[in-house]
Amino acid sequence: MKYVLQFARILAFCLLGELLHAVLPLPIPAGVYGLVLMLAALKIGLVRVDQLKETAHFLTGIFAVLFVPGAVGVIDSLEILRASWLPILIAIVPVTVLVFAAAGRTTQRAAERHSHE
Repeated sequence: MKYVLQFARILAFCLLGELLHAVLPLPIPAGVYGLVLMLAALKIGLVRVDQLKETAHFLTGIFAVLFVPGAVGVIDSLEILRASWLPILIAIVPVTVLVFAAAGRTTQRAAERHSHE
């Protein structure tokens, strides 16, 4: 029952993100709204980590499986992708480098903060 309640809490933030996406005229995905709301709830103490921990670990553990439908969609669109491989490559490579750099810096700063505590 604990897992069902934890999953329901996570889904509630997903639903709130969907509602914000439908109401606000901004080009921000619903998932981003939901994550920001969850982060805010965790920061102000509305939700505690222990209220989500086990289900969050399970979901991150099966994260790769959640990408299977997207990968199948890419394979189905292979002909379209072949026709425009250069612009796709030009877009993907710099963004990937930026994401790696941002993730690395964020991890370094978090580790530095943790070591000073």
